[in-house]
Amino acid sequence: MAEKDLDSTGLFGEFRRMVRTTGTVGGIAARLAGHKLGIKGDGAAHAEDLKGVLGGLKGPLMKAAQLLSTIPGALPDEYAAELAQLQSNAPPMGWSFVRRRMAAELGPDWQKNFKEFGREAAAAASLGQVHKAILQNGEVVACKLQYPDMTTTVEADLKQFRMAMGVYHKLDNAIKQDNVIEELTERLREELDYQREAANIRLYDYMLADSDLVTVPKTVDTLCTRRLLTMQWLNGQGLQKVLDTNPSQEQRNDMARALFEAWYVPFYRYGVIHGDPHMGNYTVRNDLGLNLLDFGTIRIFRPRLVKGVIELCEALRNKDEERAAAAYEMWGFTNLSRETINILNEWASFLYGPLMEDRVRTINENVETIFGRDIAGRVHAGLQKTGGVKPPGEFVLVDRSAIGLGSVFMRLGAKLNWYRMFQDLIADFDEDALAARQKEAIRVAGLERYI
Repeated sequence: MAEKDLDSTGLFGEFRRMVRTTGTVGGIAARLAGHKLGIKGDGAAHAEDLKGVLGGLKGPLMKAAQLLSTIPGALPDEYAAELAQLQSNAPPMGWSFVRRRMAAELGPDWQKNFKEFGREAAAAASLGQVHKAILQNGEVVACKLQYPDMTTTVEADLKQFRMAMGVYHKLDNAIKQDNVIEELTERLREELDYQREAANIRLYDYMLADSDLVTVPKTVDTLCTRRLLTMQWLNGQGLQKVLDTNPSQEQRNDMARALFEAWYVPFYRYGVIHGDPHMGNYTVRNDLGLNLLDFGTIRIFRPRLVKGVIELCEALRNKDEERAAAAYEMWGFTNLSRETINILNEWASFLYGPLMEDRVRTINENVETIFGRDIAGRVHAGLQKTGGVKPPGEFVLVDRSAIGLGSVFMRLGAKLNWYRMFQDLIADFDEDALAARQKEAIRVAGLERYI
């Protein structure tokens, strides 16, 4: 075929057209295609370029890429390694802009609600920024104000993101991403509604009401809209700042216990998971408990899936292949060959290995720079050989939480009996009882309207 034909048809033609695309995410697609086609040889530098592009984004698209980076083969290794390090760095809105945005949400006399309102942003969020304020009754609150036109921005970026991942899927089909992309799209759209996030906060307040290790802020519902979330201000320090003080092993373990409780009590008792455990979403209290701060990426699961996770752990611990196959069906996987199940078991054994050994240990005894990256490469190669796998959408946040928490536990250097902690959570597991608890929690939180 002539060079002209190659340039205008097929995959090379698609790549060339995307190179000319001006959209940010179109550029990402071109980078992915170029990477796989060998058009640019330095993968690490190429990944650094992509990190720079995504790092400047407002909105949750960066989070979608980070979520994908935890699934073996969903992105090239270099991209996954770089994306795992990204944090939101969107430029803050100035005071005049903030005033207009607050007036749009609460009316022209919005300032009457506050004794004080910080003019400078106290923190950045994936969709907006946080201001510290004091209500007329003296209560200190955090006001999370969404950037303007985020719905339009998110929808435009999601459209291009689908295009980007479609190109990559043509080049590498180890992970058939239809369900994954649908899941990410649904979760990201949910994050646009801060009233839903307020209901998520009430849900966590209910689920963790008996916890001494975790604090959930109270919402100020009269000052919450779809684009403004007002909640109790919680004092605490970032985890890295605490680690810089060189805490003792006991203190490290205390923080790890709080993390474990914050994420896994809701999952195994109520079928609810927080899908974004990165360190910006919580702070450490003076007593080394945790403050949870961000509740945008919350997923409510079928009780059957929670049972599937427990069944898979037990199957792996007892080397029971038939039980593992049944567990994957509970998760929502379909048409798995025995060879594919064995490959998935390798990944699952890595994720849940600490829960299967009745002894004190670190979360990952084989030191790796990026938690799970080496084994992910082997799993990806195996899936390519077997024709790939189509994960259910629910897999995304379960996987993301396990990888994200594992990375934090590793950074903490925690040494605990993870098996005993897990067994304590599931000792009285009953699928019907979980379903009843979940239904009541959803009712109390006011989440029925969203489900």
